[in-house]
Parts: sequence; C-alpha cells; structure tokens
Amino acid sequence: MKLTAVPTLTLVGALALSGCTTGAPETDTTPAAASATAAPADGACAGVSVVVDFGALDAPEITDCVDTATATAGTITASTVLATAGVETEGTVEWGDQVVCRVGGRPAADETIKVAGETPFTETCASMPAAAAYWALWVKPTADAEWEYAQEGLGSLELEPGQSVGLIFTTGTETPTPGS
Repeated sequence: MKLTAVPTLTLVGALALSGCTTGAPETDTTPAAASATAAPADGACAGVSVVVDFGALDAPEITDCVDTATATAGTITASTVLATAGVETEGTVEWGDQVVCRVGGRPAADETIKVAGETPFTETCASMPAAAAYWALWVKPTADAEWEYAQEGLGSLELEPGQSVGLIFTTGTETPTPGS
C-alpha cells in the first residue's frame, strides 16, 4: 500500500490529535509485561508479531514474536510489545509516546536526514516529525490481513494475540508498509 504525502500528513495529524495526551508517556507496569519469544517452527506467532523497518536509515530490520500469555484482559499496549521485543522508542516532547520520534536511537539527534526535494534537517523530537521523514505506525488485525495505518499511538494502541505491529521510517511522498 502506498500513500501520497498529503493523505499521509493528514493521517499523521489525525493520529496526533486523536486521544493524545501531553506530558510524560505512560508506562505499563502491570504483569502484562510479556516476554519476547521465538516464533514457533511453523513461522506463526502465537503472541504479537513485531516488524521494525528502518527504511532509509540503513539499519537491519527487526522482527520478533512477543508472548502475550500474561497480558491482562487479553490485550497489551504496542509500547509494551515493542519494549518487550527490545525495541527502544522515543516519543516527542509535545505528544509523548503517542508520536514516535526515534526507534533504537534513530534518527539520532545529530543525524542529518536527507530527502529528495527537501532541505536537509535533524529531528529534534519537540513536536510532530517532518512530513517528509517520520516513523509510520502500522497494525495487522490478523496474520493474513493487510497492514493498516494505526489510528492510535504506541501508548494507547491495544494489541491482541495474532495481531502485528510495525514501524517503518518513511521518507518522501510515499508510505511503504513494514517489510515491503
């Protein structure tokens, strides 16, 4: 699925304004802090699948399966899933963990981001990332479904076993899906 820059910017704006909180991001400290596990031999994930695609940031893709057996009420937040998989995320000052600014420290505060047709810049994580270069958050409601653009941020997005969460660093006018 490819999205043009204008609809992508609209989706990013809607994500930022839908149910966002200000201040420090909330952390899930319940026993729902599940454990990362390897996928079964058949490749299926009995928990929540994680895909992190660094895109133009030139880092290896991360894939994992997070065990959700201890999740309370059968759901677990996307932020907890990613943390359990060892994926470090950083939100923005204004929007907390509702908007992803960095994944695994990338793009670094001193890393110049170059996008064709745009002035090179560095990401400050003060507010919304630039529309030309940002982390897009995706979900798959089932293993065989298509990726869907997330309608909530990491801290409020609830996931269930069998679902997938994906992050991809997006640059330019199109938004690829994780692993594409």
